[in-house]
Amino acid sequence: MLRILLADDHAVVRRGVKQILVEAFPQAVFGEAQNAHEVLKLVSSETWDIVVLDLNMPGGNGLEALKQMKLDKPQLPVLILTMFPEDQYAVRTIRAGAAGYLNKESAPEELVQAIHKILRGGKYISAAVADELVLYALDEDDQPPHKHLSDREYQVLCLIASGKEVKEISTELALSAKTISTYRARILEKMKMKTNAELTHYAIQNSLV
Repeated sequence: MLRILLADDHAVVRRGVKQILVEAFPQAVFGEAQNAHEVLKLVSSETWDIVVLDLNMPGGNGLEALKQMKLDKPQLPVLILTMFPEDQYAVRTIRAGAAGYLNKESAPEELVQAIHKILRGGKYISAAVADELVLYALDEDDQPPHKHLSDREYQVLCLIASGKEVKEISTELALSAKTISTYRARILEKMKMKTNAELTHYAIQNSLV
């Protein structure tokens, strides 16, 4: 029996995704998680055939949850279903072990198609994700500065650019304020910038927020 775990902090989204998948997989059994802690607990304690994971969840970032899942259950396929466009996180999640990446604006048929392909052992790479993978393969000198940030640094950059203070970011990522400040310093150094205003301007120009 097919077992699908849906991880998203919005109950309405989980219900909508479940409704789409019930029609395509009528014999499937579904589990639900609304935060990073719940999804990691369910992955650890139960057996699943696929996880459909959002990247923006309370209690920890979805990208970090993905990395932990792949450490605990390396063979478990994970499909990222998120509001973030492909140029923000697609390459990072594929590199972290995701079996596919879909934007929430995708058609329901594409979601079903992606899960079918992943369950057959493949990876679902949309045209937009393929373009990002090609860009990533370019020489490092041809890549924009934010592509050189680590995954955590990139998360902190986006949160700073969205207007959040260090204390808010530390709470959201479950890290100390001192650690966030260290990440901020590294980001400024790598980006060759001096202020949050410069980071925010860059993020807006590059559609990161």
